[in-house]
Amino acid sequence: VMLSTRQHGGPHGAVQPFSDEDASIETLSHCSSFSDAMSVADEAQEDLQYKLNVFIDSAVDKSAKTRQGALDGLKAAMATRILYEFISDRRMTITDSIERCLKKGKGQEQCAAASLACLLCIQLGSGVESEEVFKTLKPIFKNILLDGAANIQTRQACATSLGLCTLVVEDDILDVYATMESFESLFMRSYVKEDGSRPSLNPQTTLLHTNALLSWALLLTICTGSQVKAVTRKHLPKLPRLLENDDVNMRIAAGETIALLFELARDMDPAFEYDDWEPLCDKLNSLATDCNKHRAKTDKRKQRSVFRDVLKAVEERDFQTETIRFSTERMTIDSWVRKRTYDAFREFVGSGMNYHLQANEFIRGVFELGPPVLVDTATLKSMKISRFERHLYNAAAFKARTKARNKFRDKRVDVGEF
Repeated sequence: VMLSTRQHGGPHGAVQPFSDEDASIETLSHCSSFSDAMSVADEAQEDLQYKLNVFIDSAVDKSAKTRQGALDGLKAAMATRILYEFISDRRMTITDSIERCLKKGKGQEQCAAASLACLLCIQLGSGVESEEVFKTLKPIFKNILLDGAANIQTRQACATSLGLCTLVVEDDILDVYATMESFESLFMRSYVKEDGSRPSLNPQTTLLHTNALLSWALLLTICTGSQVKAVTRKHLPKLPRLLENDDVNMRIAAGETIALLFELARDMDPAFEYDDWEPLCDKLNSLATDCNKHRAKTDKRKQRSVFRDVLKAVEERDFQTETIRFSTERMTIDSWVRKRTYDAFREFVGSGMNYHLQANEFIRGVFELGPPVLVDTATLKSMKISRFERHLYNAAAFKARTKARNKFRDKRVDVGEF
């Protein structure tokens, strides 16, 4: 069985890096009996918590390399485990470390801190605890995002993290709109100018605008009907010109956002029509069959695949359904709303996505999967009853947010013509 890391010296001794084996179901499967499994789970859990405590202490170390390692260790743990109880008790300590790393660290460290903030909110779910975290970090994210002199990679990371944290935590829809406006102020700089000329931007700035556009589209999935109408009127005429962008990722982000806007507009009004529909379909078709010699093969392959789906959405109102299997369950991604939401979470938890779909109550709530069906012994031990009691207190706010996220939002709101 796993050896404890305590033999490596004091709290700042050489700690074994976090691995997927920690407290994992594989360790349990080698045990001869249930009581054996429980003692192994206890030991693994204890070992894991020791490592995490060392990471939390090291996140404020004087050495930038040590801080970076600590942030990466915490990120890996939160992406692949449910650590609600442990994190809940230490959330403000972790938040303070993230704040310090964002304010005082350099590029790579700031990016890791921004990702960790998202994973912290994913662990805590919608409710007062994550609201406390976000209250501290939101102004810092916004300042970095809109500061033209800040490190560009940090701004890119903040664009992505601010989007997901807002989706998870933000209670007031007006605050959601204000954050969307921050994103708009960035990606609109990539729009074609009044005189028809395309702005000349470097690849890093284009990536910042791409991340801002994707986060904006993510928040669009929880907007009210009237907001969807206003956004469609304002942006649908301008977004198609982003399909001419030199950057493949910007072209893809623009295409997927156009498909999402069409889906939302048609949900509101099945008779929705777009004036420049034919030229748009022609443009999408040429991207779906692109054989431009100056483009890299992998870029073209990726682009053609996405634009075949986007064209189907705009032309035929069709969505290429995808089934995600995890443990004994399956989930269908059957809309652009669901796809944008799934992609956003997957960006942070990576290969841990199936585990979170299986065991993370908050993520299961977002995708309407109901309570966890079956989780391993180690996870059961970490989900003490107090957790459920605490969550009852947040139930009302959470329910309202899940309803807002539901693709089929209430058609009775804001009935009227586009």
